[in-house]
Amino acid sequence: MKKLGVILLTLAIAAVLISCGAPKQTFVSIASGGTGGTYYPLAGAMAAIWNDGIKGMNASVQATGASVANVNLLKEGKADVIFCQNDITFYAVNGLELFKDNKYPDLKGVAVLYPETCQLIVLASSGITKVSDLKGKRVAVGAAGSGTEANARQIMDAAGVTYADIQVQYLSFNEAASNLKDGNVDAAFVVAGHPTAAVQDVAASKTISVVNIDDAVVSKLQANYPFYTKRTVEAGSYKGVDKNVNTVAVQAMIAVSSKMDAGTVEMMLQTLYSKTGSERLTAAHAKAGAMITLQNAQVGMGIPMHPGAEKFYGKHK
Repeated sequence: MKKLGVILLTLAIAAVLISCGAPKQTFVSIASGGTGGTYYPLAGAMAAIWNDGIKGMNASVQATGASVANVNLLKEGKADVIFCQNDITFYAVNGLELFKDNKYPDLKGVAVLYPETCQLIVLASSGITKVSDLKGKRVAVGAAGSGTEANARQIMDAAGVTYADIQVQYLSFNEAASNLKDGNVDAAFVVAGHPTAAVQDVAASKTISVVNIDDAVVSKLQANYPFYTKRTVEAGSYKGVDKNVNTVAVQAMIAVSSKMDAGTVEMMLQTLYSKTGSERLTAAHAKAGAMITLQNAQVGMGIPMHPGAEKFYGKHK
């Protein structure tokens, strides 16, 4: 009997040791954007960074309609980490614009990543040289309900162009690129870190132009939406684009629900800004990845940070 008790005690201790030694599985779904944009490859790099750097982490990536869709996925519990634009998160937290009747105050900031360039892409043969030239044209404005669509509407409005003036086409990056190549649309708005894969794909077979957004339009846009900043698409960013083009940008960021564990968020940031993390992000997208730095992580966030992020940044002042 005594021997049986010793055996049972030994088995119990072994079970406890095994339990303690087994890492707790943390499943994290990352909502990114279309596969032709910048979010998707960066999300893939983040998943790899977190899976390799955090014990028990099981991160995966889903392609989505990007910013607006991602906020809704987070709210519905269908995503854990989301890529989104800083203008969209601001709307969501404060119940403005697209989120007027769908306020989401539990949305918390984790890190600002890089500027997202608002690019109006046309074929060089289109004759479109300014935003007002879009009147009467077939224009891809982004996926329905996406951050790109909101930016397209706001930029056109600043130039005196409304949806009533154009033939609206709700298309993702890849769909817009394909339709631009095939001549089914005259212009496409793409909001992403440049150079953008979908635009590079078009430029590989067609001569493209990036439409200049002049200072008068930019000033009017910024008067209504102060989160926009001036941005330049540099000569050589795409094949056939041989001079600098003036445009605007918003900020890409990642966000989570207030319900996410603070320790998990802190570990995510710790591994993200490690040397290995930085190298993987840059390998995934050279230009955008190089801009994801600890120094830029809080610039333009615009919404309250998650406690785990606050703790991490507090240690790295």
